Amino acid sequence: MTTEEKIIQHISSLPEYLQAEVLDFVEFLEEKKRDLKQTDERSQWSKLSLSYAMRGMENEQTSYSVKDIKEEYV
Repeated sequence: MTTEEKIIQHISSLPEYLQAEVLDFVEFLEEKKRDLKQTDERSQWSKLSLSYAMRGMENEQTSYSVKDIKEEYV
């Protein structure tokens, strides 16, 4: 028996008001899944954006050194 079949079997034995609660929970899980996907997509776009903004800078010489740091934490 698959997980889906087990869930259906359990839900069908519940009264209508509890089935409505299960439906609410399932909809909550679907929304959570959408939010996680959007967060992951935003993170990927952010990394891509940063990599494009910083491209070519890895070979640039900097005019700053450790001596320019006002406070040094050891």
